[in-house]
Amino acid sequence: MQAVNPAPAQPVIGIVGTSGSGKTTLLEFLVAQLAGQGMRVNIIKHSHHDLELEPPRKDSARLRMAGAHEVMVASPYRFAIIQELRGAPEPTLDEQLARMAPADLTLVEGFKSYAYDKLEVYRLEAGRPPLYPHDPYIVAVASDQPRPADAPPGVAWLDLNARESVLAWIAAWLKKNHAAP
Repeated sequence: MQAVNPAPAQPVIGIVGTSGSGKTTLLEFLVAQLAGQGMRVNIIKHSHHDLELEPPRKDSARLRMAGAHEVMVASPYRFAIIQELRGAPEPTLDEQLARMAPADLTLVEGFKSYAYDKLEVYRLEAGRPPLYPHDPYIVAVASDQPRPADAPPGVAWLDLNARESVLAWIAAWLKKNHAAP
């Protein structure tokens, strides 16, 4: 596992699970609720696929393809920075976190091999085994299954179909682990 050292003012928790388990659906709910409470929430979404963020013939894509290291596309509504790695190693989660603006909470989807607190989304029908038995950094599981007898005692077991309970657990986790000094 690779350690993550986020700044204390930037609480980070991962949302992990196998494909099709419902991570993005849960994240949409959590972000909407937390932002609705006035919290500033950041998301880092890891992908194993190439990212196509702009149409290939747009000016920004043409300039990036011409050799620009970074291209910022800015509008009155949002901006994006696209950086070409050009063979350089993928930035670590710590490096990605350092690029993010300050937030009350950063939710990370992916980066499963890193040593930081994670909430696993687990559905039996996804057809894959759970991650929590092999990852000591999974501190909670949100599942549509009852808690199995062999679940580690320190892992919170949450009802994925009662998303408000997952939201309440996140709030308690924040208060316990990242209370203001």
